[in-house]
Amino acid sequence: MNQQALVIERTYDAPVARVWQAITDKDQMKQWYFDLKEFKPEKGFEFQFDGNSDDRIYHHVCKITEVIVGKKIAYSWQYKGYEGNSVVSFELFAEGGKTRLKLTHQGLETFPKNNPGFAKENFTGGWTYFLGSALKDFVEKQTIQS
Repeated sequence: MNQQALVIERTYDAPVARVWQAITDKDQMKQWYFDLKEFKPEKGFEFQFDGNSDDRIYHHVCKITEVIVGKKIAYSWQYKGYEGNSVVSFELFAEGGKTRLKLTHQGLETFPKNNPGFAKENFTGGWTYFLGSALKDFVEKQTIQS
């Protein structure tokens, strides 16, 4: 069994404050991530959203477990009606005027093995998309949309 966490790193041509805002402000998040009804970067805050894979809708249930403003945010990531509990963390590192983001998604092996929607490749593909073109394009745009 592979207990290895999924780790993806990307560097953006944008300051840490800009990237932090993009990953913690619900109005900005909906432009590159998911359209959350509510989101507050506060420990203990719970939020939910729907995502789909293989023509199925998965109801995500998350709770913020750690916040270090401008540096790290982590939250539990579960699916309503399914076993398993994972944790997603976003860590930011200033590198000159750029920002290196390290995403770690731990606990993928706790999800049901018999459901292809929970295959590690799906998480890898999803996070690669979100952190690659979606977030990169959003934070590197010159104009900030409100």
